[in-house]
Amino acid sequence: MTQGTHRDLPLHNDTIRKGIYGVNVGPKISLSSGSLFTLPLQRAFELAAESGFDGVELIINQDFQRVNPVKLVRSLQEIAPINSIHAPFMPLDGWGDPMESLQLSVNLAAETGIPLVNFHPPSWMGLEIRFWRWLYKVQDFQKEVGLDGEVLVTIENMPWVGPFGMNPNILSSTQDMIRFINDHNLYLTFDTTHMGSGKANFIDDFYQFYNSGRIRNIHFSDYGYGKEHLVPGQGYLPITRFLNHLQHTDYNGCITLEMSPHEFPKNEKLILRGLRELQVYARVETGQLPAEAMLEFERLPEMAGEITESKNEEFPRGY
Repeated sequence: MTQGTHRDLPLHNDTIRKGIYGVNVGPKISLSSGSLFTLPLQRAFELAAESGFDGVELIINQDFQRVNPVKLVRSLQEIAPINSIHAPFMPLDGWGDPMESLQLSVNLAAETGIPLVNFHPPSWMGLEIRFWRWLYKVQDFQKEVGLDGEVLVTIENMPWVGPFGMNPNILSSTQDMIRFINDHNLYLTFDTTHMGSGKANFIDDFYQFYNSGRIRNIHFSDYGYGKEHLVPGQGYLPITRFLNHLQHTDYNGCITLEMSPHEFPKNEKLILRGLRELQVYARVETGQLPAEAMLEFERLPEMAGEITESKNEEFPRGY
């Protein structure tokens, strides 16, 4: 099935990638549906398409309970491409335990032409012992879980949380994770805010993972002051420098912007503008667009009839 996109905006992704600015082609810029989970799922997809993203990472959430998941996914693909699926990270009716939900996610991806499925490792703090044992029994994830390589399967590095800075998931050490994914033919989704929650200068760890040849997806957001998934510039990670480094690598997976929905205002016009700014920023800093592409966002135009006195109704700026 051909995945559809909107084609009516001056900075739509197709226009950008075909070279309105004489751009270089680079990694796809994707948006996590979780960034807008306070909105209906269809509307989140519409905003991703309208703001120029190359597609969406679909989080399997409560919308997938007691429905035909293939039918729902195909309806979303009519709005925007789905570049990856994030397997459930909470119990959902009809999706079983973590092992079953991962396999169901892979089966769904295979049936709908989605190339990658990501999942979280077991939590030792949550006593996910059965999941933990199963994880180590799988000898080849791409063959045994990914349907002989039809769907790429990735595991995600997880954050350090709480007042004592503990990581509640297994494989929290960079070297332990690299050893495991190499030994079990598993790929990685590298999450910047999760790595940055444990060490602000996370770029060295990124290169360790990159040199393993195992990164297939990147979750991109800032971290600071105990808060994850911030808009770039609202935390203290070297997030722009990370994108600058990325353009000098051979990485060709997705850069998936994964923000907290609390980072966005309630007004959809401002959400749309903020999303457009974020995807252009990511393209500029990875060398896909020239710096002048950001000039469009230097001044926030007045919204007709709107007065936004509350800080919550302003889009956070930074980088």
